[in-house]
Amino acid sequence: MVNLEWYRTFKSVYKNRNFSLAAKELFISQPAVSQQISMLEAHVGYKLFNRKSKGVAPTEYANLLNNLIIEALDRLENVENGFRAKAFNANRLLSVGISKHLFSSIGSVLVSKFDFIDFHFQENDSLFELVNSKKIDFAISTQKLDTYDTLQEKAGEIKPVIIGSNTIDAFELQKHLKVKDWEASESWLNEKKWYSFDAKIPHIKLFWLYVFDKKRPSLIANYIIPSEFEMLETISKNTGVGISWNCNVKSFIRQKKLQLLWDSEKMPSTSIYVMCRKNNNFDEILAEITQIIQEELA
Repeated sequence: MVNLEWYRTFKSVYKNRNFSLAAKELFISQPAVSQQISMLEAHVGYKLFNRKSKGVAPTEYANLLNNLIIEALDRLENVENGFRAKAFNANRLLSVGISKHLFSSIGSVLVSKFDFIDFHFQENDSLFELVNSKKIDFAISTQKLDTYDTLQEKAGEIKPVIIGSNTIDAFELQKHLKVKDWEASESWLNEKKWYSFDAKIPHIKLFWLYVFDKKRPSLIANYIIPSEFEMLETISKNTGVGISWNCNVKSFIRQKKLQLLWDSEKMPSTSIYVMCRKNNNFDEILAEITQIIQEELA
């Protein structure tokens, strides 16, 4: 009966021209290499290697055997490695860093695709350090950092939009927006109760900067709720407005729990990146995570 390990050992010895190097490559002992080559020689009926002062030299029969089996053996090993990688990826615990404000949309969709994930809530700079120091496997961030030791794939774009509770009559605002009356639009917004996930109101400041060309909005946030998802839930059950990533509000609008008040063309998009260390074991998962997020943000 043919033993595939004999041929794997033959391939390694043929490549390295040395029993000792083949043993190291195959993670077996040198006597085991010698035994398997002897058994293969007995099986095929020809001597395959001649011993030299340093290593071994293949015989003509070895050259012929290598030409006959090398392509088939490579294909077999590729199939085997593919199955091993899939099994490894399917069962391993992934550690994923993500902003808590993106977890409800992007993080939760990963839960539906992978069986084991250990999430870490951090912001961009901390996420990079965690990946770089090998404390987490992957990071989902809004910051691109090109380094020698890490890989980053763009997974899509998100942007802040203004949403409001269904109790708000937005007819006047839409009328102002239609004629591009930004002053009247700002005045309408200033009259509403505002919710924010941060006391520094970063989304609101950015919106006012790009849309109204003002460094600071004149409004103050009535309620600070330090989680975008909880902020959106609270707005949906009360009266008021807020600014959130469009990926986070999508499900609320679809379920008619909130209404989209303004998706301004002046507001630029922000790219989402998936980061991991340069590691062959991560390449396939990196591509899979990137594709999942791309489909979610499409």
